[in-house]
Amino acid sequence: MKVALVHDSIGEFGGAERVLLALSEVWPDAPIYTAFARGGETLKRLTGKRIITSWAQKIPFFATKLHSPLRFLAPFIWGSFDFSKYDLVMSSASWYINKGYGTKNEKRKTKNENRPIEICYCHTPPRWLYGYDIPLGKNRGFLVNSYVSIVAHIMRMYDFERAQKVNYFIANSENVKARIEKFYRREAEVIYPPIEIKALNVGTLGQKRKTLNELNYYLIISRITGGKGIEMAVEVANRLKIPLKIAGASSGYSGTSEWIKENAGPTVQVLGFVDDQEQARLYAGAKAFLALQRDEDFGMTPVEAMGYGTPVIAYNGGGYPESVVDGKTGVLFDDYSVKGLVGAIGKFEGLKIKPEDCRKQAQKFSKERFVREIRTFVGERVLKL
Repeated sequence: MKVALVHDSIGEFGGAERVLLALSEVWPDAPIYTAFARGGETLKRLTGKRIITSWAQKIPFFATKLHSPLRFLAPFIWGSFDFSKYDLVMSSASWYINKGYGTKNEKRKTKNENRPIEICYCHTPPRWLYGYDIPLGKNRGFLVNSYVSIVAHIMRMYDFERAQKVNYFIANSENVKARIEKFYRREAEVIYPPIEIKALNVGTLGQKRKTLNELNYYLIISRITGGKGIEMAVEVANRLKIPLKIAGASSGYSGTSEWIKENAGPTVQVLGFVDDQEQARLYAGAKAFLALQRDEDFGMTPVEAMGYGTPVIAYNGGGYPESVVDGKTGVLFDDYSVKGLVGAIGKFEGLKIKPEDCRKQAQKFSKERFVREIRTFVGERVLKL
């Protein structure tokens, strides 16, 4: 069976890219089609893989600056690829509408059919199309907001049309499954993304956690951009005078990094990008991990934290309630505000959460489980056709 992988773009390394890496291990010989690629951690981890970029790669500054304002080019970018020689296209889709190559849910391909079967692993319908928080938020000015509204109206129709061509949808969470049903009127099966639990617990990291009195800092590991709740965490750290470590590279044009520099108090430490080993040390040594995006699609970092036995304080919305067990592996709070987070930290301080409960919960989202479920899904729906 000839398989092709399709991913929005290759650049920053996040949850969607972890899924892409896992899919490329399931199908190691499959080429990866993408709108554009730029240097970064994802490209390094895909060394040796055949990556096929679109004609947009040749446009100066498209990969770094122009892809966002020119996102209306998506239909022409994806339409330039020919997938007729493949039996299966596995699209890993979130923001750039890279789906719609399938056979419109036909149960069997005809002899003259030149389109592949498509399975779309949907991280979320494009957030910018459907009113969810994005890095720039609404602070873009009247002209930019007007332009985005016009483009979004056209692209929503295109996105819906492309979604109807997908044979099968996989959602990364129950939260995203509901979005797929709402915006695309399509059913989806949930397969949670892969968390490399065994790789995380290197040596004794995460196995011998200190007492809560010795674990004195709270932790955020995230791309430093808007919509992540980082500003709220900084305000709470300033108010309570608690140690807060923030790890992650600056991303986008939200001005979040500048805001942190101007407003962070003496207990806030901004670490910038950290490698996997440093992340391991940070996770294992944290008192609690903070997961604060208002409408997170799923949220892989809370599961990583729990893999080290580290409890999580998370907003009770989006995909967080699917991984964090309130009172057992962390705290979920409803009031999305500084006051609400202060209350959640106070509640957490009064709990005795067992590291083994956190690790046991994290094991439910292992990479081995992801690979097994993907193979089963494909075997039941594609190989039997």
